[in-house]
Amino acid sequence: MARHSFFLLASTLTSATTSTLFTTAFTSLPSTARSINFNKLTTRSMFGKKEFPAPCVMGDETIMAPKKHGTSETPVQKNLRWNCDYETADRICNFNRHYAEYAGYWTTTTFVEEARKEFAEKGEITFYDSNTGKPLFVAPKGRDLDSFLKESQSHGWPSFRDEEVVWDNVRCLGDGEAVSVDGTHLGHNLPDNKGSRYCINLVSVAGRPEK
Repeated sequence: MARHSFFLLASTLTSATTSTLFTTAFTSLPSTARSINFNKLTTRSMFGKKEFPAPCVMGDETIMAPKKHGTSETPVQKNLRWNCDYETADRICNFNRHYAEYAGYWTTTTFVEEARKEFAEKGEITFYDSNTGKPLFVAPKGRDLDSFLKESQSHGWPSFRDEEVVWDNVRCLGDGEAVSVDGTHLGHNLPDNKGSRYCINLVSVAGRPEK
């Protein structure tokens, strides 16, 4: 839990600065060195690797390989839902593997108010990838909205259970990192006595549906 409770250090930088640091550190290496560096990263990630029980779908480090924009092909959408901050979202989604928006950030947005409206209309809330607009989570399932909000409030971040994950678009890496199949950092799987619990940054799932 401690790993997910730190605010992203890069939040003090602009997206442009963070992007430059990320791409310079990697692309300044010769192509053979880049390959070796990524292979080492993949090898290191295998130590202490966990296998989470089904229906969790496991992925590997290749999903988070460097791409055109950090670990993704594109930046986050400009018009994120719930008044989520673009700069924060882009850093956390695309230039980060371990850190998070600060605990309780989601309660400072318009999420709760709008989520109640969406739930009243549709009986569920769909959360979309902030980069691609693909559906990643649908909640609540197997519980009511107040239970979902209460658990999320207790842990500090929106918290999803296995049945609320769209597994076509989400993977869990061996160290517990939750990511989209397109390379968006989402958060971490921090199991409790009820099973897998996906502690997710709201800024990572505040996208609008892909067209």
